[in-house]
Amino acid sequence: MTRDLVLSILKTRKGYVSGELISQELGLTRAAVNLAVKSLRKDGYVILSSTKKGYILKSAPDRLSAGELLTILGPERMRTVSVFDTVHSTNRVLSELAYDDPTDGRIVIADAQTGGRGRFGRSFFSPDGCGIYLSCLFRPETPPSSSVSVTAWTAVAVSRAVETVCGVRPGIKWVNDLILGGKKFGGILTEMSIEGESGRIRQIITGIGINVNNPPGSFPDDLCATATSLYAETGTIFSRAELACEIIRELDLLRTAWPGGQDDYLREYRGRNITTGRTILLMDGSGRTAEAESIGEDFSLNIRFPDGSTEHLTSGEISIRQA
Repeated sequence: MTRDLVLSILKTRKGYVSGELISQELGLTRAAVNLAVKSLRKDGYVILSSTKKGYILKSAPDRLSAGELLTILGPERMRTVSVFDTVHSTNRVLSELAYDDPTDGRIVIADAQTGGRGRFGRSFFSPDGCGIYLSCLFRPETPPSSSVSVTAWTAVAVSRAVETVCGVRPGIKWVNDLILGGKKFGGILTEMSIEGESGRIRQIITGIGINVNNPPGSFPDDLCATATSLYAETGTIFSRAELACEIIRELDLLRTAWPGGQDDYLREYRGRNITTGRTILLMDGSGRTAEAESIGEDFSLNIRFPDGSTEHLTSGEISIRQA
């Protein structure tokens, strides 16, 4: 924690900052400040020092750490943000932490996952140093039936964050895939717990995985044809800390807007969707194909089969057929 606080000061101050000033502000000894600076240097931070002037941060690596997030979000928001180097999955960790601290808006974020999960129990490729793996705790005062669109709202929120930070406009493949260049660079996994006696929502945990700085060609063979990253599509290395903080801000706005702001999120979801007007394959083992016609008021997918019959999909998975 000491090094995170020291990093925050070095990143937010212009010019040199004296070791004495840092120690006074943080209530630390000069020796503790010096040790924190040495630790940061080992992690790739270029920090110059001058006997008369103090310390100055000249360059920083792309790291996803509490110190990086603290610089952007501030101490108040960081009180309910837990940052880890590696976890099994952020959804699992957040579920465990929520037993003791079920604060609405609590965040778990990790640099890597060893057991990242997608929908239907699939694994989610989660290497260290290049992605964002983030979960958010949501405790809405609404019945379960009104919360089936949380995943769609989250897709809009993350798309807005990506557009703000990276300058590219993601598409959304119904219901939870984030798309650039015809490939998936992010996904969302929403897990809901319901109280047995009252039938009301106990909590919703929304997990978000984003491929940010994964190099082209770094994906496993079974993913290289369908997966991409923001870097692979733009040629630009982005600050994962900056993007993670913007995602958190958008998730905070989502929680504030729920559920009255549905029209706004629905309008944008429809505008970003890449599914309607395309032929789709239902991934339910039936082999059925259909035309995706529109997004319903409840974020369902309205489809029409070759025989003219229609269906409103509120869950499940589809594959878009190539033209």
